[in-house]
Amino acid sequence: MDEAALREQLATLGASLFQRGYSVGTAGNISVRLADGYLMTPTNSCLGRLDPARISKLAPDWSHIGGDKPSKEVFMHRAVLTARPDAGAVVHLHSTYATAIGCLAEAGDTAPIPPLTPYFVMRVGRTLPVIRYYRPGDGAMESDIHEAAKGAKAVLLANHGPVVSGKTLEDAVHAAEELEEAARLALLLRNAGARALTPAQVDDLLATFG
Repeated sequence: MDEAALREQLATLGASLFQRGYSVGTAGNISVRLADGYLMTPTNSCLGRLDPARISKLAPDWSHIGGDKPSKEVFMHRAVLTARPDAGAVVHLHSTYATAIGCLAEAGDTAPIPPLTPYFVMRVGRTLPVIRYYRPGDGAMESDIHEAAKGAKAVLLANHGPVVSGKTLEDAVHAAEELEEAARLALLLRNAGARALTPAQVDDLLATFG
């Protein structure tokens, strides 16, 4: 997909996430890897009202070369995309249920959401590391995210929200959606004795779809 088409897709998918309540106001940001750099949602932009022509463009060294000024959380996307060469996009949301899990889970936890459905395992994977709390915009979290992302498709920022990667922009959005639904299901079933998938079942899913 060429850059123009990716810009349109980013605006369309951003609007879809916003309209369904996965982000509010100017919360959340999205990035896409290009052959000659990166696209990123601009700072203080609303995912529901992105102008494809004004989406930020960054050079391979992450310097700003076009469009509006990028999100102040560019380091978050850099952390994931440099840790995961196979990833083509990153979605960061403040979605309600995933953020709620991030307020309950302990920093350092690698499985704050149990593997209740195969779709969560297929989209997100075996682990979901919880990164300790940092003030929003604090670049000091970059190294923690980078290290965690080496072994995980998604991480959960304590008291903040999820950061999710995928091979394509569409994959990353689907994974972020699945993570939010898995978080909602986990909270609904909390303390109810729900049956999670077994380690063997998780291994089978990852061997087949991972």
